[in-house]
Amino acid sequence: MNRYIPLTGIDLIPASLLIDTQAPLDVLQAMADHRIRTVTQVLENIAYRAEIGCDTVVLKDFSQLLAIPLRDGCDLMDVIGRRLRVQAKE
Repeated sequence: MNRYIPLTGIDLIPASLLIDTQAPLDVLQAMADHRIRTVTQVLENIAYRAEIGCDTVVLKDFSQLLAIPLRDGCDLMDVIGRRLRVQAKE
């Protein structure tokens, strides 16, 4: 695995937002946790509101806004999984 891998949501070359695959596992996990919990908190706040009024454009933009940190968290969890599988083989 390369030392630095780009986040999957960015298709530019060269990528400027990278994950250090050799960072300590607890650091990678903390960053994934932060991103996923942030999205979860926002979605829970929306889900428990009595009334939400918005148009399709706002909903689309809002969905994209939440997808970014969620995808980042998934990318971080993927790196953690790869590292743990390598450790398990050793």
